Order: sequence, then structure tokens, then C-alpha cells
Amino acid sequence: MTAPLNAAEPVVVSAGSGLVTLVDGATFCLSEATGDVIPGGAQGLYFRDARVLSRFELRLDGAPPSPLSVLSQEAYSARFLLRRPPVPGRADSTLLLVRERLVADGLREALTVENLGTEATTASLSLWVTADFADLFAVKEGRPGPGEGNVQVDHDSLVLTSPDGDRGLLLAATENPIVTPAGFTWRVVVPPRATWSAEVTAQPMLDGRVLQPRANRGEGVETSRPAQQLRRWRQTSTTITADHPVLAETLRRTEDDLGVLQIHDLPGDQPVVAAGAPWFMTLFGRDSLLSSYMALPLETSLAQGTLQTLARLQGRRVDPHTEEEPGRILHELRLGPDRDTALGGSHYYGTVDATPLFVVLLAEAWRWGIPEQVVRELLPAADAALEWMDHHGDRDGDGFLEYQRATDRGLVNQGWKDSFDGINDAAGHLGAAPIALCEVQGYAYAARLARAQLAEAFGDPDTAQRLRDRAAELRTAFAERFWLPDRGWFAVALDRDKRPVDALTSNVGHCLWSGIVTDEHAAALIERLADSRMDTGYGLRTLAADMGAYNPMSYHNGSVWPHDTAIAVAGLIRYAHLPGAVELAHRLANGLLDAAAAFGGRLPELFCGFARHRFGQPVPYPTSCSPQAWASAAPLLLVRALLGVELDVPSRTLTLQPRLPATWGHVVLNGLAVGCAQVRIDAAQDSAMVDGLPDEWVLKGAAATADQ
Repeated sequence: MTAPLNAAEPVVVSAGSGLVTLVDGATFCLSEATGDVIPGGAQGLYFRDARVLSRFELRLDGAPPSPLSVLSQEAYSARFLLRRPPVPGRADSTLLLVRERLVADGLREALTVENLGTEATTASLSLWVTADFADLFAVKEGRPGPGEGNVQVDHDSLVLTSPDGDRGLLLAATENPIVTPAGFTWRVVVPPRATWSAEVTAQPMLDGRVLQPRANRGEGVETSRPAQQLRRWRQTSTTITADHPVLAETLRRTEDDLGVLQIHDLPGDQPVVAAGAPWFMTLFGRDSLLSSYMALPLETSLAQGTLQTLARLQGRRVDPHTEEEPGRILHELRLGPDRDTALGGSHYYGTVDATPLFVVLLAEAWRWGIPEQVVRELLPAADAALEWMDHHGDRDGDGFLEYQRATDRGLVNQGWKDSFDGINDAAGHLGAAPIALCEVQGYAYAARLARAQLAEAFGDPDTAQRLRDRAAELRTAFAERFWLPDRGWFAVALDRDKRPVDALTSNVGHCLWSGIVTDEHAAALIERLADSRMDTGYGLRTLAADMGAYNPMSYHNGSVWPHDTAIAVAGLIRYAHLPGAVELAHRLANGLLDAAAAFGGRLPELFCGFARHRFGQPVPYPTSCSPQAWASAAPLLLVRALLGVELDVPSRTLTLQPRLPATWGHVVLNGLAVGCAQVRIDAAQDSAMVDGLPDEWVLKGAAATADQ
């Protein structure tokens, strides 16, 4: 049996260019710029991994209204401005139609018709609706859903239910529409210089129960729960501003996108961050861990929520269907109608890197200030993760983490480049599993050092020393087995026969970030990453341009992923003492900002890896997610790395070592939480000033000064 398409593969059905994406947690809507959801493609209203509206088309006097503009202040709402086409012989229209849409665990839309003319006018509005209740995986593959199911007319409402009755949608409308199984129709007369309004709500149903909406009928967008949550997020987050206009706008979009990508309906006190819209609006182990790591300078709640949720879902038993194993951290959580067949179940564990990254984030979040009690409660999960790394993760006992899917329904590749052809050698041949990825060994190295630091702090020096010794052994073995002295880079992996998979890839940047690389090898890597085979001018290619599988329009074999480049920048700054490291970090960071400018301040999941001089601007990847969590968070990692800011709340130490590009001017962090206090950091190039640091705190960094 062939496995269904899953999160690892690029999408078969394009969402289309010029579409409007609105997002609120695990709910999102894809529509035309007119607001219409047109059947037959990927458009729709999605709730918990199922499409609950596959058609939502508005007709004015039997025809589509003409679009004027789309106004969207926030990621969860938009206003679609339309007009009645002018009558023959006249250039102008006098009828304005506004669709004000809010996505909030469902959909609410206010329809307003405004007559700008001097005579009364009649208008017929029809809203046609259908729901195919297709699973997200089915839509991605281009497969049909289970069908429309049952349609029930109830006064001013329509109830649509899936064929199995598990899911449904309650559609209700005001202003006394004519209701048929196909939708709603209003016939109205609008006086001169007057308006007419109606409201339509679409509330998802599970097992016959209508879910509580997050926006009440008639309520303004600004008072809805999504708006309230985003305001709270902004109020509690660090404010980061910059003189550089593109950086400033990108950071503003980062804060907002990370706010709307939060999922609040999973068990626990803190939210988690979904991987991205439209296809990954759910908890992903790797993506959520790395995104919340990058977001630590903004807020620690995402890291805490992600750690607590993943600990609750941590593997307890061996199950080849879901690839669950004791101590293993979840890869993805799926809630759609096909959840029991896609990837073997709703809880799928087929990832090799989320488990060490869990331990890395735990120690990092502890340093950035999540409560010590929370950290202590999570230590058993961290220890179970290390147990998994030592046993199930190290399949042959050679000290390296490897992966091989348990059944033919699982992911072939289980690192971040998890498409089926994502791991290949210099000639373009696919690596044979079990596969030991280079960056995953770096994560394992960092995880053991992270747990050692926690052990030392919590009074267990023997465990700390044992883990440091294991990390040192891994570092030595990694250099011996992965380094290719005749090439000057690390193999992307070792294959089943422990032969190096010798392609030059961006994965080596992750190795720099983890610290597993020796200075000698790092110096060589800096030269390789600076080469035009890797650097496009807008970021690093995932695969060098002279490799056999290179394709700049591919998903993982030559494209540019912003989070990937940001991690490499952080890795370069770790080796800032080496020649060329800071210069390359600046070049890559500025290249990403130039790409962000081309994408309106919002970095996408990925874009094509053509050289900058080829077309003069980055070329979009057709089915890239946007907003996408780790792409949105990538600018935060750039700022953190180049500002050289590190917090150690338990030891009351703030470290600053700024190496900011001159073109950035001043970068200001205001309201950064340091324990119970908040500080302001104002940095430019290689100097920084800190205001508000408590007297008992220590400020480190040669170029940093405190004004207390």
C-alpha cells in the first residue's frame, strides 16, 4: 500500500496565487480576493483539519460583483470591497458591497449594501454554500472528500452534516432570507444614500454539538476573542523596533503572526504554536519546538505551553502504526476525519529530531525564565527523551541517532527535510535507511549538554558530568565519521551501511548552531556556505547548486527556507571569532530581509533558490505556507544572534555581544522580561545600552553598558 500524502510532501493542489488566507488558531479560510470560496480546488473554511465549507459564493443580481479591494488589518479578519458592475452606457457604479469577514473557530460575515446614488435601488443577493467535509490530507492530494452529506433547512438556518454524521456546520443568517438547501437569498430595496446589512455565521459541529463561537452575533471584530487574545499577546510580548524599515515591518508581522498561529484549545494553561497556514494548522513537534525557541525574546509562554503539551503526548509504548516509542516526542497531531488512516493515526511520532530538541528547549526556556517548578515537573519527560535517544533512537548502538520508518505508511525521511527525496548524495542518489542525519547529531550533542546544565543546577553533579562526557564522545565521533576532508564539509548523513551521503547542504548550518563543530571544521564550512553555490543572495540553498539533485524549484533540494538560513546565521555567530563568520552572517541576514521586503514583510515557508541576479527578486514557491511559524519567527533569531543577547534568569545574568549590521541602525528591545523586572536594550553595531536592569543582576559583554 502506498502511503497517503502527508506533511512531509509538497502540496499537489495549489491554493492559488492572489488568494486571501485568514487564520485563527486551528481554523483558517482560503478564498478569492472577492471573498468567494470557489469549489474544485483548495479553497474553503477549515476547522480541525477538515474542510467544513467548500463553497461560499456571493451573487449580486445573479452575477459576481466586481472587486475593488481587500483590506486586512489582522490575520483573522478582512473586508472585501465590491461593487455592482455599471449599467450599460455608464462608467460608474452607485452600489457598494462590503463583506466583513472574521474567522474565529468558524466564520462570521457581515454583508453591507450601500446605495451611493440619488434613487432607491433594488438588489438581489444570493449566497451559495456547500460543504464536502474533506480531510485536509485529501485536499492536499486533490482527492475528493466524502461528499456533501445531509442538508437541513430550519427557518433562517441551514444545517450541513457529513455523511457519517461526525461533523457538521450550522449556517444562520439575519434579515429574513429565503433559505433553500443551496443557500440564502435576500431581495432588498435600498433607499438613496442609505445602507442595508445582514449577517451570516458558520459554526462547526462535532458529533451533533454546535461549538461555542469565539465571536458573538453583531459583535465588532475589535471585541472578538481573537482580537482580545492578540491584544494580550502584544501587551505581554517584548516590543522590538528598528531603524531599518524592512526589519521593523518584518518584526511587526512576526509578532502578529505568532499571535494568530497560537492554539488555545489543547489541554493546558499555555498556548502552543501551530506550524503554519494553510496546511499545518496543528501542533508539530519539530516546528513548534523550534518556533517557540526562536520566540523566546518575545515571550516564554509559547515555549512553556509547547513543552507541557508535548510532554503530555510523549510516547509511552511501542506502536509501529504511529511509530510511537517510549520517550519519543510527537511529530504531529491530526484531528481530521481521516486521522485514523493518515500516517497511522491522529498522533504520529515519525520524527528523529523533535526528541533532542525538546531537551534543548527545556534548558533554554529555563534560562529565559519559565518557572523552576515547571522545569522540575518536565525533567522526567526530558530524561525519557534521553532514554529514547540512547535506545530506540540509536538503532545499532554506534552512538548516532538514526531513523527508519516502521511501516510503509510512515515518513520515509524523518528530519526537517522530510520529503521522500530530501536526503541524497552528491550524484543525486537517495540515501538508504536507516539514516543518521548530520544536524540531528548536533541536536543530540546540544541536548546532552542542556540536560547536564539542568542537572548541575538542581544538585546532581554526577549526572551532569556523565552527560557532558557523552556529549564530548559524540562530538569526537561526529568529526571522525561525518567530516569529508577531500570536500571540506560534513556529509548530510550516514546511510544504512554507514557510508557518507556526501551532498553539500544547508544542514551543516544547523551543526554550527548546535556547537558540535570544531573550529577547524567550522572555518572550512564558512567558506563553503559563503560560496555562490549555496548563497543565493536571499538566503542559503538547501542543496548546493552543483549537486546532482539540485532543483531551485524543489521543496528541499535547492530552495531557500528562511528558518534554515536564520539557524545558519545563529551558527555563524557562535563561531564569530573565526574569519568571515560575522561578514557572512550579515550578508545572509540582509539577504533574508531583502526577500522579506519582496514578500510584503512576511517571510514565507520557503521560496525558490534562483540566484539573486537571475530575476532580481525572490521567486515564490507555489504552495508555500504563509504565515508559517518558523518562517515568521526567523527574524527573531536573526536579531537575537546578531544582538548577542542571552538570558540566564536563574543566575541573574544578562549577556550582550552586539554585532549588528551597520545598515540596521538602532535595534531596540523594550519590555524584555528579566525575572520580575523588564529592561530596555538599545543597540547599534557593536554597542548596547541597557536600562532598568535590577541591581542584583550581572551584565556581561564587552560592549554593553547599564543605566540603572
